[in-house]
Amino acid sequence: MELKKQDIVNGVAEISGLSKKDAEAAVDAVKDFVISSLNKGDKIKWQGFGNFEVRERAARDGVNPKLLAELKKQGVDEETARKQAHVPIAETRVPAFKASDKFKEALK
Repeated sequence: MELKKQDIVNGVAEISGLSKKDAEAAVDAVKDFVISSLNKGDKIKWQGFGNFEVRERAARDGVNPKLLAELKKQGVDEETARKQAHVPIAETRVPAFKASDKFKEALK
């Protein structure tokens, strides 16, 4: 089952006794706080839940698979096709979450 935001809002409202409007505001506030904190370079350590952080992904080389397949279809040799389909991928920041041991244990 895939939960949507509204499912989370409904669950928070039911568990907390908040109205759906207040629960949605709370869910949005937590999301906005996490994003804002990570953008400032903070790490979030949520005891019993897990850690949120931003990781740096280094620049790397990639290959455009559609272009590579098209070049091969046209009869271009593998080495030349790979060079022509080369795509530089810039470094980027990615969000990361690591569940706490307590959280992992609760799922067993």
